[in-house]
Amino acid sequence: HVQLVESGGVSVQAGGSLRLSCTASERSPGTYCMAWFRQAPGKEREGVASMSIPADATYVTPSVQTRFNISRDSPKNTLYLQMNDLKPEDTAVYYCATGSFPALCGLGLHGARFWGQGTQVTVS
Repeated sequence: HVQLVESGGVSVQAGGSLRLSCTASERSPGTYCMAWFRQAPGKEREGVASMSIPADATYVTPSVQTRFNISRDSPKNTLYLQMNDLKPEDTAVYYCATGSFPALCGLGLHGARFWGQGTQVTVS
């Protein structure tokens, strides 16, 4: 059972930047994916960005592609989401997930095996 712990969510003003972190308790064997999702009040959970491991191939959903970036620190077993030029519509709980390749890398919810508890990002 992989535990994922997110951090970095805070309240910021529009135009600001944040970096979210997600630290995994252990590595999964073989090729797998880690991803960021978000869920705004009253809306479905949506995929934001993903990364395949160990190849480090990334995907960012087109709606935030020019503003968000996904990366990882392998020795720290930590996944990051850099968010720039934040907008009020980015307000959501952001979740980290790990799961199967290639399903989760394509931001399919069905590919997620483990989820973090979420971190709140509020943009005003």
